[in-house]
Order: sequence, then C-alpha cells, then structure tokens
Amino acid sequence: MTYLDEILKSRRDTRHFTEDQVPDAVLEKALQAGHWAPSVGLTDATKYYLIRSAEIKKAIKDLFLDYDEKAISLTDNEQQKQAYKALKLEAIEEAPLGLVICYDRSVLNNFTIGTVGSNEAVKFSAVCAAQNIWLSLTEQGYSMGWVSILNYYQFKQLLGLPENMEPLGYFCVGKAATNYDNQPMLQQLNWKQKQEIPLVEEISILQESKVEKVFFDSKKEIDAAAFANALQLKIDQKTKPTGSLGILEVLAKQIGMVFQTLEPKIIKPNIVVFAADHGIANHGVSAYPQDVTRQMVNNFLIGGAAINVFCKQNKIQLAIVDAGVNYDFPMNTDLISAKIGKGTLSFLQGPAMSKTEVELCFIKGSEIVATIAKTGSNCIGFGEMGIGNTATASILMSIVLELPIQDCVGKGTGVNDEQLIQKINILKKCLDNYHGSDDLDNKLAYFGGFEIMQMVGGMLQAKEANMLILVDGFICSVAFLIAFKKNPSITKNAIFCHSSAEQGHQKILDYLGVHTLLQLGLRLGEGTGCAIAFPIIESAVAFLNEMASFESAGVSGQ
Repeated sequence: MTYLDEILKSRRDTRHFTEDQVPDAVLEKALQAGHWAPSVGLTDATKYYLIRSAEIKKAIKDLFLDYDEKAISLTDNEQQKQAYKALKLEAIEEAPLGLVICYDRSVLNNFTIGTVGSNEAVKFSAVCAAQNIWLSLTEQGYSMGWVSILNYYQFKQLLGLPENMEPLGYFCVGKAATNYDNQPMLQQLNWKQKQEIPLVEEISILQESKVEKVFFDSKKEIDAAAFANALQLKIDQKTKPTGSLGILEVLAKQIGMVFQTLEPKIIKPNIVVFAADHGIANHGVSAYPQDVTRQMVNNFLIGGAAINVFCKQNKIQLAIVDAGVNYDFPMNTDLISAKIGKGTLSFLQGPAMSKTEVELCFIKGSEIVATIAKTGSNCIGFGEMGIGNTATASILMSIVLELPIQDCVGKGTGVNDEQLIQKINILKKCLDNYHGSDDLDNKLAYFGGFEIMQMVGGMLQAKEANMLILVDGFICSVAFLIAFKKNPSITKNAIFCHSSAEQGHQKILDYLGVHTLLQLGLRLGEGTGCAIAFPIIESAVAFLNEMASFESAGVSGQ
C-alpha cells in the first residue's frame, strides 16, 4: 500500500478536536491543495471564508441545533431516534477554526466550458477542492468535519454572503482528538457499516429518451356603483335573453370590475406552481413517498405533467417554484429557486417552521408574483405540489374555520379507507400536541407548509397588483383562505376554478360565499383546474367585447 493510499484511508469526518490552534503554514498548504483541485472551465469559482469569531460560531451552532431537531423528527423509530441523539455530529464551537467552502454561481453569467450539460459542475469543482483540503490536512496531522445540517438560506444571511455565493456547508478544522479506532465514527458507533468495496455497474443497453421540449400599481378607484351599472347594462344589451349566458355574465362583470373597464383584456396569463416537502409526510399520511415531490418537479421541468399539457393547450405561461423541496436541483433548469429549507419539520413533534420562515415565505411569494406582474401580466393562477400537503392544508383549514379535523381531511393522493382513518388520527394527535397561543400567525408557523405560505404571499401581491387571481382546488383554496383573513377584499379579484373531490373544499367555498366554474371531480393539484377553466374565462371576456348589442345588430330588445 502506498503512502497516498494510507492518507486516503485514514481521512476522517472528524467531530472531536483538541484545543491546538491550526498553524498558518498548515492552513496555507491545505488551501493551496484545494486550489489545485479540478476547476470546470478553469473558472476559479471556489472561494473560502475563515471563521474564528466565537460569536459567529455560536450563531452557526444555533442554526445547526434548529435543523438537528428536524432530522430527529424524520424517523418514527424510537430506537433509531435515540441512537441518532447519541451521535456527535458537529464540533462548531470546539474546533479552533471554521472554514466555509463556497462556489460562485456568477461565473455562469459568462460562457463556461464544461457547464453546458449541467451548471452543477461548478459545485462539483468546489467539492473536489474540499476533498483536496481534507487530504492535505490529514497528511499534515490535522483533520476536518463537514456540517451540512443547516438551513442554508439562513446560513448565507448570517454570514452576509452575496446571492451568487453558495456554501457547501460549514467545515470544522483542527487537530483530531481521536482516530475513531481507524474507522469512520458512524461505523465505530454501529450506526451503519461502510461497504468493503465500491458499487460498480456497467451499463451496456442504450435507453431511448422521450423528453419533449417545454414551452415555457393598482388603478385609481372609480365610482364602483355607477360603473357596475354601466357594465351590467352593456351585458344586458347583448343579443341574448337577460341572464341566458349564466355564469359567463357573472364572470364578465367581475373581470370588468377588477380592471375597471368596459372592454377588459386578459394579458399574458400565467400559472405558478409552488413545490415543497412536508415533515408530516414521514408519518404515513400520504399514499406516496416524499421523494415523489422531487420526481414531479422534474416532470414539470421536462414538460411531462398534466399542468404542462393544459398550459401549452391554452397558451398559458407556466413557472415552477422550488419553495422548499428536499433536494438540490441543478441550476440550469427553468426553476424559480425560492427554497426556504429542505422541507418543513414534522408538526407531530413540534413547529413545522419558525415565524421568520413564514415571513420569508410571504416575501418570496410576493416577489415572484411582482416579477410576473412587471411583464404586463394581469392574470395569474396558483398551483402546488408537495407530498403530504393535503394533511398540512387540512390542519390549517381546521384551525382557520374552527372545524373538527375529521370534517377537513380527505384522501389526498389517494389513500385507502384504512389509511384515511390513520391520517385523521395522526392529525388529531398533532392538534392535541399544540400548546401555543391562539394567534393565527403562530399557528401558521406551527402547522404551515412552505409552498402554501408562498402562495399566500403571492395571492396578496396579486391583489395589490390588481391581477385576476385563479384559484385551483383544496390546497390553493386553503392558501386563499389565509390570504382572505389578511385582506378580505381579495375575493373581488378571485375566480374559483373548480370544486375539488376533497371533502373540505366545499366547506371553504361556502365559508367564502363563492361558486366555482367547474365540477369535474379533480384532485390532482398542480394548478390544473386553473388551466382547464381558463378558456371559459376567455369566453366571458370575448362575449363582453365582441358580441353585438341589440342596437348594433338592429335586433329588437326585450
């Protein structure tokens, strides 16, 4: 065995350090080794930040502790939970030196060789640098420990990193206090045994690819009563019996009132699908595993989902938002990154999110819709994707409407009767476990979901921008319900596109005193109801603008 082999084998993810300081010469040599690592397109996109401040270390430790609680809640196995709690997973305050290894996304603003397939190659270069640093420290008698159990958004904010600088995590650097009996710590503590040999498989069959290309200041108020009369008169003067176009007449009047014109136009319609994961999904409330959220977002991005088909059919712009999926998506996708965290915590054991995270959700959702409004769009539909989010929405509905949880819970992704009973019992337990204040914002934080709260912020912004707001099914209606609690006038701008098969949906509609355009038994989500209903909305505008009046057609009126 060569000396290099010995170094590779003895490298450890260290969690126990002595108080010995790291000499400048040792650090310089290690960082130079990192600089020698492969760098895609010779971009020099990797950057290092040193942390010696005790105050900063403590703040980072607090971030770790917050997210470590999330990790603990991801298992219902009590033995595994206790084993996890016994592990030492960081030495943020104990290690003499902290190192933050980052990659600079701004290098992608210029042509970069090697990134045409995936912008993630820039990140991979930084990982190579991290490994070189690790090996250099090991060779010099020092070591490093990688801490990734952090909310990366808050981590960046805390360090004041620019938007384009993305950290791999926090690395504890120092002289190792133990060699863990010459084996990885997790293996030494019997958490899991590392395989003796690498996993290798040869691919010899070419698979066919079937990927399709994806096509992806409020007005001054007028005399509302007088204008409403003028709109109604125009509708009644069309060459038809009064009221004979039914809901289309109601729609036409609503749209005219929103835009405050007798000749309204729908401009650049958009649908935005917000996606996020939910900690409660780990407790058997869904028929599908959490990873389906990631899989479906990828499906949206390649144009294979129902919402892609219907948006393409009806010429609607589609945007997908990563509000908090438990996955790092490649940067070279048509994905709006608004990730607050990698899924919420499980509200079976504690708060799903902090009040700060709720506010961040409102801000992110608002910013996304404001950006769309600046393109000239005056019509926006909301959709969602997130395994477990019907459970989250059911709890929120129960809280806002003060209804028993069993009156709010439905089958979601298609759980069977036995699973539905289990889902109701779990959610009852979640509500029983809550001992916080009756303040709505506290409850939104405790039981909320990243994508639901971002939709709330987006809907409120859409009202501020005086856009038509298309509301999809149950989960989007729960988001609207919260937005309504914050601004009751938002209903003037809202069109409820369909009645969901979820039992709680009709109760929300009744509470709001609104009716839907369609009753198709839909419970897919994704904003599909908005896209399917859109031609009906266009028809309302078309008859108001283009249909002849009795006078212009020379037809005798009633």
